[in-house]
Amino acid sequence: MSDKLALAGLRREYTLAGLRRADLDPDPLAQFTKWFQQALAANLPEANAMMLATSDKLGHPSARIMLLKAADERGFIFFSNYESRKGRELEANPNAALLFFWPELERQIRISGTVSRIEREESVKYFNTRPKGSRLAALVSNQSEPIPDRGLLEKRMAALFAKYPGEEVPTPPGWGGYCLTPHRLEFWQGRPSRLHDRFEYLRLMDNSWQIDRLAP
Repeated sequence: MSDKLALAGLRREYTLAGLRRADLDPDPLAQFTKWFQQALAANLPEANAMMLATSDKLGHPSARIMLLKAADERGFIFFSNYESRKGRELEANPNAALLFFWPELERQIRISGTVSRIEREESVKYFNTRPKGSRLAALVSNQSEPIPDRGLLEKRMAALFAKYPGEEVPTPPGWGGYCLTPHRLEFWQGRPSRLHDRFEYLRLMDNSWQIDRLAP
């Protein structure tokens, strides 16, 4: 009996929609907002879930799912522990990429650019909007570091609930927000026979955007 995982039969046709140049907003953030609002209107589970890809100074990649928390003229904002693996990699190499995939809409958005920390005041303001348990968990976890067992986390969590019986919880100094400033965005719409529609926005030196259709 072969242990080979046979996946050739896992195939579907993409038939929901097409994407034309005339459909695109000249501003990629406006185009992103349009698609994101449509994902929300479709009641997709965690429409703001995205893959964040980073790499260390030697170019070794890693990826994980994050949650987008804001998008504005600066770029795409998310929050994390600065001392985690992703934090250390972003410190060494600020070039990163995001990927949104909404299979129910047969769409994906690829975004690449450079990442920088946002202002501390903005990080603290967002931190204070999180549920208390999430705020305490940020204090409990030395993210990405080895631990002996789950009991350690639960013991730390219980101690912090006792230490902070009210709603006020301090923002950890090693926790905060990042902003990915995009240099390239691609909007992908699935089409039949794998002849997908792909449009790329490329930021030019004067901060205008060049839009090209890409072969699927």
